[in-house]
Amino acid sequence: MAFEEIDLSKGLSVAELEALIGERDYRHFLNTRNELYRARDMKHHPPSRYEAINLMSEHPNLIKRPIFVNGDEVTIG
Repeated sequence: MAFEEIDLSKGLSVAELEALIGERDYRHFLNTRNELYRARDMKHHPPSRYEAINLMSEHPNLIKRPIFVNGDEVTIG
């Protein structure tokens, strides 16, 4: 099977994250083990979709990984 590997540590743009997440629940893409996630208590006070996507773009480690994309199907973690 052919695949393309993308290094998420380099980050994704807001537009790339929007395309990846699509209509899915953005909270599933947040890395619950990330220091920023815990410091902001995102479990109990999740950020808005807009804020979360901007934070994931600015802080790539906030993105849960690995992410596997096969057409419209996305598998996280």
